[in-house]
Amino acid sequence: MIGLLAIITGIVGLLALVLLILFFIVSGPFGTLNDICNGLTGILSGILAWNLSAKFHVRPIFFMLALIGTLAIALGSVLIIFDITGWYLAGLYTSAGYALIGLWLVALNYWVRQINPWPHGLINFGLIIGVMMALGLLTIPGIVNRVDSWELGPWYINYIGQEGSVAYLLLYPIWCILVGRRLLIAQNQNGVISL
Repeated sequence: MIGLLAIITGIVGLLALVLLILFFIVSGPFGTLNDICNGLTGILSGILAWNLSAKFHVRPIFFMLALIGTLAIALGSVLIIFDITGWYLAGLYTSAGYALIGLWLVALNYWVRQINPWPHGLINFGLIIGVMMALGLLTIPGIVNRVDSWELGPWYINYIGQEGSVAYLLLYPIWCILVGRRLLIAQNQNGVISL
């Protein structure tokens, strides 16, 4: 049930965004809950990447990038939940992880465009989101140098590398839900499932 997996991934991703907003408004435990949801979204994204890569025969290198991204996202969540690093460095791991998933997303949508099972608008949306997420690759120097403060972060990390967060916090979960819905409709039309 890849469609259901995609929808669940999107819902957990949107829940992470809601919890982040609540953390900034109310504080309390919402920050930790956000970190848990971020890690879970990353893990679900890795499973989704594996399933969609197999279904659409995406080159294994792109799945491997998504898998490394999944591990980086989970590590970012662990680092902040257990107070091993501050929020900034943990966020760099998360951004870099989603950047690698963004590269997979570009490859997936490029390949799907060739075989045409999805509407072009959905494919283009996925391509744009993937490129935006890939901007997070610019956070890697911050990880290597263990930068753990916004004030110490170079401008290209703070203002370009972190732009991918808009994509992975909001747009990527929406894409997951739309793709999941599309996959469920296709399965239903083929008589594989009945809703």
